[in-house]
Amino acid sequence: MTTHAGDATRTDDYVLQDTWIERAISRGFARVTAGPFAPYQTAVIRIGFAATWLLFLLREWPNRHELYGPDGAWSLDMARRLLGNNGAFSVLVWSDGRGWFELVYVLAMVSSALLLVGWRTRTMSVLFMIGVLSLQNRSIFLGDGGDNVIHLMSMYLVLTRCGRVWSLDARRERKAAAAGAGDVPGRDVTGVVLWAVLGLVLALAQLLGLYGLGWSADGPFPHVGWGLALWVLWLAHGVWWWVRRYAPGEPRTVLNTIADLVHNGALLVIMVEVCLIYATAGWYKIQGSRWQDGTAVFYPMHLDYFSPWPELSHVLAGSGLMIMLITYGTVIVQVAFPFTVFNRRLKNVLLVAMILEHLSIAFLLGLPFFSLAMVAADAVFLPTNFLRWLGARATALRERLLPGGGARPAAEGSPAAPEAGQAPAGGPGSRTPESGGGHTLVG
Repeated sequence: MTTHAGDATRTDDYVLQDTWIERAISRGFARVTAGPFAPYQTAVIRIGFAATWLLFLLREWPNRHELYGPDGAWSLDMARRLLGNNGAFSVLVWSDGRGWFELVYVLAMVSSALLLVGWRTRTMSVLFMIGVLSLQNRSIFLGDGGDNVIHLMSMYLVLTRCGRVWSLDARRERKAAAAGAGDVPGRDVTGVVLWAVLGLVLALAQLLGLYGLGWSADGPFPHVGWGLALWVLWLAHGVWWWVRRYAPGEPRTVLNTIADLVHNGALLVIMVEVCLIYATAGWYKIQGSRWQDGTAVFYPMHLDYFSPWPELSHVLAGSGLMIMLITYGTVIVQVAFPFTVFNRRLKNVLLVAMILEHLSIAFLLGLPFFSLAMVAADAVFLPTNFLRWLGARATALRERLLPGGGARPAAEGSPAAPEAGQAPAGGPGSRTPESGGGHTLVG
């Protein structure tokens, strides 16, 4: 009897343990599918990277032919051979003509500007990614660390719902809600035309067998090419619009839940990516002798290429104590940051320190685009309350400068949005006044 009683007790323990695990899994799944995390943070990432890339393209306009165009040292044949080996994608290898290059460069700037203001963010995020990949992969050895970050984030942004706040898409949806249109999208002629035109262009490129759109015979994903990835994105946009317009019940809820899950997964990847960047940078610095003896910052300040303000650089370089503090402080902050992301107070302190560090690099070493890219990546960890406060101040300033220029955003009076890692209120498929960009075919 004792043995049977012991077996029964152990069986009960296993049942209770299985029940607890099931409940934990159920709560976790409900949490990550209840809605998109960190809408304000992803909006700042969208704005930051779009602005950084746009400003870079504008600055390099006089040098564009030498950097990425037909006048560059990296010839078209060399670019095609390299992309054929690594499976990367670029529309610039389709032709070496000057007109084609100018068109791609201008479209890259236009898509960056439209993504910046949040017009048709789903489509513009894809076009933004194509512009970044096309230019950077055309001359792959011209980039620096900031270009690598933009390269990665342009692909992650495609998977996020980055137009839910601070975008023209969000404003358009607020106006539709105020007009009593409900939660069912309208005809959206602009979205349908844009979707059809892009599908026609993609089909034409596929039929012509243009370089990079075919199926790869080897690699990590055999028989899967960039053409298939772009077709999947194109079809997903069409299915999203059709379901929202003609099947507003359970199919829409399911698609909305999937979109939230993909968004939250991409957001997690972005956070991990930022932590890896700082962790690897900090640990590699520790292994360098110049960083160990505290003199690493001294040498760049004596290079003309990294001295936009020579007098100021010489003053700082003349203080051994200041150089040592900056050198050791940089290493400490970068190594410590990944270990503080779960402590809000410490994380915010180190986040301010890293942002100030990047702003100092932009000013003292003349690397503005690298610094802007890193600040935009750091924005994923900014507190939501601070971003909402910043948005309210920007709205107040706009209304002061442009009285009557637009309705006050509904987001300012709505409940606080969740920070990264916190689920919003409401269940799957719930909508809020700031959920912009959900009603359009390619918005």
